[in-house]
Amino acid sequence: MVEQQGFDPKINRSNWVRLRTLIVLRWVAIGGQLAAITVAQRLFDLNLNLGLCFLAIGASIVANLVAIFVFPENKRLNEGEVAWMLLFDIAQLAFLLSLTGGLNNPFALLIMAPVTISATALKPSTTALLGAATIASISIVAIWHLPLRTEQGFIMRMPQDFVIGFWTALVIGVMFLGIFASRVTAEVHAMSDALTATQMALAREQKLTDLGGVVAAAAHELGTPLATIKLASAELIDELDDPHLKEDAILIRDQADRCRDILRSMGQAGKDDLHMRRAPLSAVVREAAEPHENRGKEVHYDIAPQTAEGPRQPTIDRRPEIIHGLRNLVQNAVDFANANVWIDVFWDDKSVVLTISDDGPGFSPQVIGRIGDPFVRKRRKSSSIRRPGYEGMGLGLFIAKTLLERSGAELSFANGANAESEAPQNEIRSGAIVQARWPLDRIGATTESDRPALGENIRIETA
Repeated sequence: MVEQQGFDPKINRSNWVRLRTLIVLRWVAIGGQLAAITVAQRLFDLNLNLGLCFLAIGASIVANLVAIFVFPENKRLNEGEVAWMLLFDIAQLAFLLSLTGGLNNPFALLIMAPVTISATALKPSTTALLGAATIASISIVAIWHLPLRTEQGFIMRMPQDFVIGFWTALVIGVMFLGIFASRVTAEVHAMSDALTATQMALAREQKLTDLGGVVAAAAHELGTPLATIKLASAELIDELDDPHLKEDAILIRDQADRCRDILRSMGQAGKDDLHMRRAPLSAVVREAAEPHENRGKEVHYDIAPQTAEGPRQPTIDRRPEIIHGLRNLVQNAVDFANANVWIDVFWDDKSVVLTISDDGPGFSPQVIGRIGDPFVRKRRKSSSIRRPGYEGMGLGLFIAKTLLERSGAELSFANGANAESEAPQNEIRSGAIVQARWPLDRIGATTESDRPALGENIRIETA
């Protein structure tokens, strides 16, 4: 039942990395390396090969200076450029570690930093390559390195078992941090992209709602004077004998007709028709489902109070998030229904409950616990068989859930009865069931008896 158009949150993500950011991080690393060497020599009296150590640090300084002066400050790196910079950092740090005791140096754990950066910005294949390079560098440094000697000739090193354990911890850390950071970052960007899609969908629905109010208000307020102008001009055309005056009267009539045509395609801001802002509950539900009523599936409505003595049908706010959210739920039901979709709406004096069900296969057991999360897998080609004649909007359930919850609804998802149900054949709701419940005060529900006067139309605020 749930099939959403996938997107890859890692596409072009490396282009988000600014060169300046990596340069600043490298300056921090250079400062830390210089401080560590100075402290080790002055405080711990270690006999280091300062020439080669400063050569390794100098290589990073030169690389940073070249990047600063050659590239603009707002330079953004592509996949390959970021990978090469991180590979350089891994090689530089590995060379520095080989000069300062190898894995006996506690700062060896910093070699995991480039892999973590890669996992948050690059593709998994590139991160895997950098991880392999890091593990290879750790292994080489563990075997070939200059020992840490004091000025008195003592060698500072850990027991061999500790070195092996440290190597194992670094290898596990590289793999774990790479996978963990990559997974978390992918989910963060997936949620961010999905929320962006939700905002775009809501903005589009709001724009359509505003446009409908503009046209309705303009047609209502200008219809009578335009009709009067047209009637008066028609009478003048019949009564005038002067050809010049008659020509002017014809022009007035034609311009009135033109104003009428403009109203039909009007799209600029005017007054907001308050009649468009509220509607009976049944009208809002039918408006949301209308685009999917003629797609080869039968849509059944059951809109009634919870009990026979219940309150009359409420009038609710005609809010874009409600309409668009319900429309996505109906779309999903129609996409996967075999022949029927049921929309049941009931209310009492406290809440409104809307249930959408179908006779399709229902939610997959693998995804029913994740319904409402933005899916990141790509749509399979076979999905077009399940969705004949319609291209899905993508991220449908996530958008629907987000928008409806914003309007105050509580949503629940379940599967219906199986084919062995005792219900009539045309009433077997074996597919997915989505239920939304709103408190009446969250959707501005009123009845005919307590509905206030609308008042005058107000202007639509434009940016």
